[in-house]
This record gives sequence, C-alpha cells and structure tokens, in this order.
Amino acid sequence: MKLALIGQSLFGQEVYTNLRKQGHKVVGVFTVPDKDGKADPLAVVAEKDGTPVFKFPRWRVKGKPIPEVVEAYKAVGAELNVMPFCSQFIPMNVIDFPKHGSIIYHPSILPRHRGASAINWTLIEGDKKAGFSIFWADDGLDTGPILLQQECPVEPNDTVDTLYNRFLFPEGIKAMVEAVQLIADGKAPKIPQSEEGASYEGIQKKSNAKVNMAQPAEVIHNWIRGHDKVPGAWVVIDGKVHFLNNSLGSVPAGQPVEVEGASQPGLIAKSGLILFGSDGKALQVKNLQFEDRNMIPASKYFSSDEDASLDLTDDEKEMAEKIRAIWKGILSNVPVIDDTTDFFKSGAASMDVVRLVEEVKQKCGGVQLQNEDVYMATTFQSFIQMFVRRLRGEDQEEELLIDYVTKDVNNMTVKMPHQCFINGNFEDAEDGKTYNTVNPTDGSVRSNFLLDIVYLQHNGNFWTCFVCSLADLMEEHQEELATIETLDSGAVYTLALKTHVGMSIQTFRYFAGWCDKIQGSTIPINQARPNRNLTFTKKEPLGVCAIVIPWNYPLMMLAWKSAACLAAGNTLVLKPAQVTPLTALKFAELTVKAGIPKGVINIVPGSGGLVGQRMSDHPDIRKLGFTGSTPIGKQIMKSCAVSNLKKVSLELGGKSPLIIFSDCDMDKAVRMGMSSVYFNKGENCIAAGRLFVEESIHDEYIRRVVSRTSEPQGSPGQAGGLFHFHICLFMLTGFFMEPTVFTDVEDHMFIAKEESFGPVMVVSKFKDGDVDGVLSRANNTEFGLASGVFTRDINKAMYVSERLEAGTVFVNTYNKTDVAAPFGGFKQSGFGKDLGEEALHEYLRTKAVTVEY
Repeated sequence: MKLALIGQSLFGQEVYTNLRKQGHKVVGVFTVPDKDGKADPLAVVAEKDGTPVFKFPRWRVKGKPIPEVVEAYKAVGAELNVMPFCSQFIPMNVIDFPKHGSIIYHPSILPRHRGASAINWTLIEGDKKAGFSIFWADDGLDTGPILLQQECPVEPNDTVDTLYNRFLFPEGIKAMVEAVQLIADGKAPKIPQSEEGASYEGIQKKSNAKVNMAQPAEVIHNWIRGHDKVPGAWVVIDGKVHFLNNSLGSVPAGQPVEVEGASQPGLIAKSGLILFGSDGKALQVKNLQFEDRNMIPASKYFSSDEDASLDLTDDEKEMAEKIRAIWKGILSNVPVIDDTTDFFKSGAASMDVVRLVEEVKQKCGGVQLQNEDVYMATTFQSFIQMFVRRLRGEDQEEELLIDYVTKDVNNMTVKMPHQCFINGNFEDAEDGKTYNTVNPTDGSVRSNFLLDIVYLQHNGNFWTCFVCSLADLMEEHQEELATIETLDSGAVYTLALKTHVGMSIQTFRYFAGWCDKIQGSTIPINQARPNRNLTFTKKEPLGVCAIVIPWNYPLMMLAWKSAACLAAGNTLVLKPAQVTPLTALKFAELTVKAGIPKGVINIVPGSGGLVGQRMSDHPDIRKLGFTGSTPIGKQIMKSCAVSNLKKVSLELGGKSPLIIFSDCDMDKAVRMGMSSVYFNKGENCIAAGRLFVEESIHDEYIRRVVSRTSEPQGSPGQAGGLFHFHICLFMLTGFFMEPTVFTDVEDHMFIAKEESFGPVMVVSKFKDGDVDGVLSRANNTEFGLASGVFTRDINKAMYVSERLEAGTVFVNTYNKTDVAAPFGGFKQSGFGKDLGEEALHEYLRTKAVTVEY
C-alpha cells in the first residue's frame, strides 16, 4: 500500500522505518521545516532512504488550504495518510484525498483528553489508566471513529517521560504498523466515539502552571508530574520562582523553607524538597529548576553554587575535545562551542538530550550519564566538569543513612533496617505503603516494613575482595545476625549461629574463590576447510537477576543464591519472604560497609503477589531464582516465559523418602532419622517427609524414637497411632507446634503424599527384603528433592541410591549439605542447582566464538 507520512519526531521516524520493513511503500514524507539548521529525525531518515521529503511551514493561510502545497501532496499518489505525530493543521481536502483516508495516533483513551496535551492531563487528572487511540481523521478535534486502542496502568510515580517511554512510544509504534496492516487487509474497524466521558483540555502555559498548595498532597503530586519540565509546575520558595520535577512520597527530616500558599513550611532534606498538602500528607520533589532553566537537585538548595574547578589531565582534555565535537554535531547552528555555550539556549530540545547521553556513552569510555545530568550542567564548561567527576568516580557519596528499629535482646541491642534497599540506599516504598512483621515466639509486632519495587540501576563489577570482605563482616556481626534470625524466623539461637549464619559465611567465602576462575574452553573444529579456524567459548553474566527466597532459612537462602549470582558478575534484586525480611536488610547494610558498588545488590521486601510478580514480569530482569512451593514455582515459570523468556531455576516442595533397612546401625538411624524430620523445627525443604522402616525392626525403631522423648502418649504399633513429644527446639509458645509422629501410614493417606513442612514424622513399614518394592513406593511421588538410606550393606546402598529419583541422596547420614556440593531437585521439586560449581552455571550464559586466522 502506498503511504504518505505526515508528522515529525523520533516517533514518526520509528513508524516510518517499521512500515517500510513490513513492505509498505512510503511515497512521501511531509514534515516540519529545519529548525536552527537541524532537520527533524523523520526527515533525516527519509532523505537518507531517497524518499521524497516535503517541509512545508504551513498547509493553510487564514483557514484556507494553500493550493500549491495541496497539489504537491496530491502528486505523490498516496492511498492512505499515516499521521503518527503531527503538530500542523492539515486541510480536510488532504485528509480525505486518499482512497483509505487518514489515520492519526493520539496518546489518550479517547474520547477522554482530546487536545494537544493528552499525556499531561492523564497525569494531572490522576487517571488510573493511560493509553492511546488510533482513529480515522474527520473534521472534528480528535473526534473520528476509533480503529484500535490500547491501555496500561498509571504507576504512582509515573511522569510524562516514564509513561511515554514505557508504553506510549514502543507500543504506539507497533500499533500504528498494525493499524496500517488491518487497513491493507480490509479488516480495519470504524467505531464511532461516544460523547459520554469526553473531555478537552488545552495546552498549559507557565502563567497557569503555578501549584495551588491548598490541595491534598496527591493532587499536588499529580499536578507537578503532569506539567513535566515544560512548562513546569512552579512554586515561590523564599520569594523566588522555582520549577518542580519528579515528585515522590516520604517525610524525612530537613531544613525548613517558606513555600508560598502552603499550610506549613517545606523541608530541604537529603532526599529532596518535602512539600505538604492541605491534608497534611507529604510529597517529595527531587529536582528544582530556576527561571533560567538551570536545574539542581532539590537536596542541594542550601549548598554553595559552584564546586571547585578541576584541572584536567591530558587524557581528560582529549576526552573533552571529543565531547566538544559531539556538542558541535548536535548544535550545528552554533559556529563555535566554547566554555560558555549553553546547550538549551543554543536550541537543543529533549530529544537532543537523549542523543548527547548516548553519544557520550559510545565515544567516551562508556561513561553512563542520565538525562538529568544534562539539565544540571547546561553550559559546556559545567558539563565537562560534571563528566570528569563522573569519569574519576568523584561523585560525592554521602554517609549511608539508616532508620533503625532496635531491640534489647540476648544481652545486646540489635539494630535492624526496615526500608527497601535500592541502589545502595535505604528508601521508603514509592507509594509509602508498609506492613507489620511478627515475632513467632510471642506474636508481637516488631516494626513496619516498606514494600514496593523500583526500577533498578545496576553498575560495577563484583570482585573477589568484595565478597571476602562481605564474609568477614558477616562473621564480625554473626551474633547480631543470629539474634535477628531467631527473632524473625523463630530459629533456635545456637542453630541460627551455627547453620543459618555460619553456612551463609562459608557460602560467600566459597564463591569468592570462583570470581576469578570462571572461564570458557577452546574447541577443535574439524569440518571447516582450510583448517585455520579457532573456536572458543566465553562465560558471560546474564545481567540483572531476581531472587525470591522463603522464610525457613532467611539468611542462608539469601547466601546460597546471591553468592553464586554475584560471583558470576551479575547484579541482583532480592525479595526476602514477607514475614522474615530482617536479616536480608541487615545484610544490605553490611554490603555497603564491604564497599559493594551501588546498585549491585538491592533488597525489596513485600508480598509475593506484588513484588514477586513484578519481578517475574519485569522485562529488564534476565534470570529469576526461586525457592518455595511448587504451585508458586509454576506461576513464576509461566510469568517468566510470557514476559521475556527469563532463565529460571526453581527449588520447590519435597516429600523426601528415608529408607531404613534392618541391617542399619540402629542408634545412628534413630538419631539421624529424628534429625531428618525435626531439624530446624521441621521447617526444612529436604526434611524426610516419609520414613520407610523395614518390618522386622519397625516396632523397635518406634520404641527407641519414643524413648528419646518425654511422656509418650499412645502405644507403639497402634494403627495410625499418634505420639506427641518434646524435643529441645526453642519454646512451645507463640506459633510453635509440638513434634508429632504418625505410624502405620498407608500410601493413599494425605500425610503420605503432601509436604507437612513442620515437626511431623510419618512412618510406614515395608516387608523384609523387599528392596525393589520399597523403592517403587519411595519414588511414587511427584517430588524429588532429597532422599536417604540407612544400611551397612554398601552394595545395597549403592543399588538404592542409583534408583532413588531425587536430586540428593544421603547414605547413612542426613542433612549433610556442603557449600561445594550441588543442591537441587528432580520432577516437581524443580530444576537448577544451588551451591557448588553447578550453581554458577545458573547465572551464566555461554557464547561460542569462531575465528578464521
């Protein structure tokens, strides 16, 4: 189909490019004239392709079409006008001329927010949904029949930029191409717009963009973010006009400032400017712009205006000249770029900011700037000074501020962070929500914990010295960590010290040794002729990885997954179990002390339904490691597949069989059998969920189990007999359950099939000598995490271990995990491994490179 593209901007450029890829012929591009000697992006790419480009300054004069302009348009012979983004008024005899008419992209869910500032008003009005419409042009203002629409949720802190970049831009481009194809196929609908709910809003100007402070905080927040950088919502602070950007929620301490019209003074805090609405609720402003459009972080309002000027090295001077060339390429209308040249006063626009940031990254050593850096250093000299500080790593780092919750316990005062740990800082949730975490010993509420997920930045490499330093700090704080773990998960303190914390330290030390030993291999290839080829493999990190861990071993599960992830060179965002976030947040504090670069490790407490689901769905996360239940594992796997086909490793439920033969060491089998069930209160993924005891020793085995307890109730051998007894776990108060034994359990019973995840021993008999029969029963489960066998016969032990369908088999022992041994399940107990060298492969990808020399 022959198309005329009428419009402009990067959006128009992408629509043009994608339509050509789909085989459509663009017979003409009609766009705006060059500005300050620079062509519009749509014109640039079209001219490069040899497509006819017309740059009419206007199509009408005094409301009437300009004949020569209309004739030039008609001459291209378009069958459809495609208007992806058009700021000009197009005459109706152009709109209606093609065989198929004209279609227009509009960034709102019509009929709501007709007019030129639809995205802004979507935010100003506090809409919960945003979206776009592609409609057939008519003689009204955005009133034509709908061809297609798409919508997305508006996040609490979306801005015009985030909404546009996340959804309206990428999905809008795809939808424009889809709409054209529907028309070409004769399947495009024309759905009349309803006037119910219709609205029209004009373009905002500085004169009417002042913030009315006599409103609730949420209304003020929406007003600020909806006005974007231009025209910019503004207030009068200490008698001067200041424009506001990036409003968020939170109330830290700060230095007061007078805000005109506000019910109480604002606060300049470490995190920005805090304003208060008429309802007393707070919102936070990150950046301030002055009337000359220069921007500063709001937190620097009281700081000195100028930093000391840096003396540049020869290499830095060479880099500065590269940047000067980049500025010259963008500001082609400026004869000479000198120190005083102002980027924006020289005609640069927002799309030039994006170009500058990308070109600096590509041509200047990969230094990553943000768009806001350009707004805060608008002259060439200030930009170079900012760049060199970033290059040297001299960005001033302020002391980490932590809002602790404290508790006097175990002869010490433990200090527990309670906020999200994002990009090296403890922060409130974006929406300010909190939840309570409970002490399982007595049911008391300890503190409020903040939840949400924030888009992450990641940077830096993870070196052996960092991991070793982190392990050393964990060892230095091991008693505090064990005490917090006891408070949070109800673990026995000594067990928490030895296993929860002790094995976590061992895990980080083990993987510290792998950081500099990850390597590929050289592969001979024989089929290629002449044989002057080399093939080698490289092991590369995946990027950003998500980790979701359970509540039974909070710190140890963190260590098992994150140590391998970090050693492989990835960054991570970890969600601890909602009920046990404390040691993860304390761990986050220690990572800062260990010098781990900002953004490498991020801890986000919260619910699985909110935070975990967001991780599964997030398009920038490349791997998700999960330990938890099988049903949730299935849901995660599905979400990871649908989102971006993430790599997944799952350690899920278990019903681990333990087979005890009559030729075992009875004392050891009793002792280890009880440990296999009751270790860590039975809250153990590899707990022996079912004991099979050979018939000739069954009653004696049960008698000995009972004899190791106090005051057994019931009698051994009783069918379905129930025994209660006490083992020194912690205390049987709060949320603790008494240890329990079920005997003579049959295969069809619920407790024989399902994981109990508590102090419940399930015992079944098997006939003497029936090795294959008990193996069949042991394997008759969808789980396959662990298993065990007790026998003095090594041949029998090896025969059984080879046939047990489980990721781990213990012989004459149980729970004997080690940081060097891989750990993971079969069947519906999941796939992938924690610990050992195998774990590294879960966080790496293999690239094959073939070279002819």
